[in-house]
Amino acid sequence: MTLKLGPIADDKPVKVSISIPAAVYRDLTAYAEAHAAATGQASQEPTKLIVPIIAQFMATDPGFIKAKRTRPDEK
Repeated sequence: MTLKLGPIADDKPVKVSISIPAAVYRDLTAYAEAHAAATGQASQEPTKLIVPIIAQFMATDPGFIKAKRTRPDEK
Protein backbone atom coordinates (compact mmCIF):
# COMPACT_ATOMS: atom_id res chain seq x y z
CA MET A 1 0.00 0.00 0.00
CA THR A 2 1.27 3.48 -0.84
CA LEU A 3 0.18 6.48 1.19
CA LYS A 4 1.02 10.12 0.50
CA LEU A 5 2.21 10.54 4.08
CA GLY A 6 5.73 9.28 4.77
CA PRO A 7 7.48 8.72 8.11
CA ILE A 8 6.65 11.22 10.85
CA ALA A 9 9.51 13.53 11.81
CA ASP A 10 10.10 14.25 15.48
CA ASP A 11 9.86 18.05 15.67
CA LYS A 12 9.31 20.57 18.48
CA PRO A 13 5.57 21.26 18.48
CA VAL A 14 3.53 24.41 18.92
CA LYS A 15 0.34 23.71 20.90
CA VAL A 16 -2.94 24.32 19.05
CA SER A 17 -6.40 23.11 20.08
CA ILE A 18 -8.99 22.15 17.47
CA SER A 19 -12.30 20.33 17.38
CA ILE A 20 -12.98 17.89 14.56
CA PRO A 21 -16.08 15.90 13.68
CA ALA A 22 -16.23 12.36 15.09
CA ALA A 23 -16.29 10.89 11.57
CA VAL A 24 -13.04 12.68 10.71
CA TYR A 25 -11.45 11.37 13.91
CA ARG A 26 -12.53 7.81 13.07
CA ASP A 27 -10.99 8.17 9.62
CA LEU A 28 -7.85 9.65 11.15
CA THR A 29 -7.60 6.66 13.49
CA ALA A 30 -8.00 4.27 10.54
CA TYR A 31 -5.39 6.25 8.62
CA ALA A 32 -2.97 5.98 11.57
CA GLU A 33 -3.33 2.20 11.47
CA ALA A 34 -2.83 2.08 7.69
CA HIS A 35 0.14 4.43 8.01
CA ALA A 36 1.78 2.20 10.61
CA ALA A 37 1.33 -0.84 8.37
CA ALA A 38 2.63 0.99 5.28
CA THR A 39 5.72 2.53 6.92
CA GLY A 40 6.63 -0.23 9.35
CA GLN A 41 6.61 2.34 12.15
CA ALA A 42 4.76 1.85 15.40
CA SER A 43 1.20 3.14 15.23
CA GLN A 44 1.06 6.88 15.90
CA GLU A 45 -1.52 8.60 18.07
CA PRO A 46 -4.03 9.78 15.42
CA THR A 47 -3.64 13.42 16.45
CA LYS A 48 0.08 13.24 15.59
CA LEU A 49 -0.89 12.75 11.93
CA ILE A 50 -2.82 16.01 11.63
CA VAL A 51 0.21 18.24 11.12
CA PRO A 52 2.00 16.00 8.57
CA ILE A 53 -1.25 15.59 6.64
CA ILE A 54 -1.80 19.36 6.53
CA ALA A 55 1.85 19.95 5.57
CA GLN A 56 1.61 17.34 2.78
CA PHE A 57 -1.60 18.91 1.53
CA MET A 58 -0.07 22.41 1.42
CA ALA A 59 3.15 21.14 -0.20
CA THR A 60 1.17 19.64 -3.08
CA ASP A 61 -1.49 22.35 -3.55
CA PRO A 62 -0.55 24.19 -6.76
CA GLY A 63 -2.57 27.30 -5.88
CA PHE A 64 -0.91 27.61 -2.48
CA ILE A 65 2.56 26.98 -3.93
CA LYS A 66 2.03 29.77 -6.47
CA ALA A 67 0.62 32.16 -3.83
CA LYS A 68 3.50 31.41 -1.47
CA ARG A 69 6.06 31.98 -4.23
CA THR A 70 4.55 35.32 -5.28
CA ARG A 71 3.83 36.86 -1.86
CA PRO A 72 6.19 39.63 -0.72
CA ASP A 73 8.71 38.68 1.95
CA GLU A 74 7.54 39.49 5.45
CA LYS A 75 9.97 41.36 7.67
